[in-house]
Amino acid sequence: MIKGKELGADSMILHSENDIAEEVKRMSNRRGVDVVFEHVGQATWDQSLRSLAPGGRLVTCGATTGYDAKIDLRFLFVRQLSILGSFMGSKAELFSALELFRRGLLKPIIDVVLPLEKCAEAHARLENREQFGKIVLRVA
Repeated sequence: MIKGKELGADSMILHSENDIAEEVKRMSNRRGVDVVFEHVGQATWDQSLRSLAPGGRLVTCGATTGYDAKIDLRFLFVRQLSILGSFMGSKAELFSALELFRRGLLKPIIDVVLPLEKCAEAHARLENREQFGKIVLRVA
């Protein structure tokens, strides 16, 4: 199974075992980061915001763990943070991505390919956070 470091990550933080913001502060000499891509939602929202350096930007593009995100507005304006919502891309960008995939330059990370009959097993892998990458159900 491929892991993040094998894909080029310098560092990784497992949010279920570590305080994301504290780990980011430790890794950045207390500075924080300029950009956070937040695609998890409620479970990591607060820590993603706390991970930002002054003037940092949080880009949110998902809410798989819940959509009820809260923020202390004083924290937002005192630290001069930006929050940007992003949703997919244009049809032209999709075709550009498909061309990169066709040429072998864009490689999806596939955790496992299972027959459709094993969809319960696929769901269990997701619920237990056992996957790294996408789970594909094959329709034969």
